[in-house]
Amino acid sequence: MKGKLYLIPTTLGDTEPLEVMPISVKKVIEHLDYFIVENEKSARAFIKKITPHKSQPALELLLLDKYSNDIEIQHYLDTCEKGISIGLLSDAGVPAVADPGASIVKLAHEKGVQVVPLVGPSSILMAMMGSGMNGQNFAFNGYLPIDKSERKRAIKDLEKLSNVKNQSQIFIETPYRNEKMLDDLRNTLSADTRVCVACDITLPSEYIKTYTVKEWKNTKTDLHKRPTIFIIHKS
Repeated sequence: MKGKLYLIPTTLGDTEPLEVMPISVKKVIEHLDYFIVENEKSARAFIKKITPHKSQPALELLLLDKYSNDIEIQHYLDTCEKGISIGLLSDAGVPAVADPGASIVKLAHEKGVQVVPLVGPSSILMAMMGSGMNGQNFAFNGYLPIDKSERKRAIKDLEKLSNVKNQSQIFIETPYRNEKMLDDLRNTLSADTRVCVACDITLPSEYIKTYTVKEWKNTKTDLHKRPTIFIIHKS
């Protein structure tokens, strides 16, 4: 029997894990010693917080980030071939969605390793849930271009696509550029286009608001360095 690949959600900030995820996540982590992680320090902190009695020295952590070697990654699931299960942890939220963990899930399918996704907070889905926009038809677009002119063109393209397909368009930005992104949305989109700003999801400072562009021009908010999801919809 091969081991399984468990896709383990983590918190979106400094919250108690069991306040935002089911006890089943804790039970899975209690039985695992092998993990593929995006950040070793935050992964160890999360594992210790949700299973404080688990031995940290016994943990085997494989790092998966932009510096990881493609050849080494091909061997990250070798433990599964030996019948040992392994957990995949994102730095925040759910693994493999807007996250490098997707490459490991792909590898698991290629190797015939069972993939077991666990329930936990996803900022993308929770923002969509709280937006009041079209939950039947939406698209996640990742990061928009950094170049000012390219970004404005991308914003207009997404607005047009939203209008033609009745499709809500979701995207993210580096936290320290959030304010600039909101300014670009105010100055680029049509006055009646709706914009949802959802930040610090699941935290005490959670902020989710949907206004038209016209209304956003008269609304002040502080998004600096706060993890934020942006959603637009043009009817």
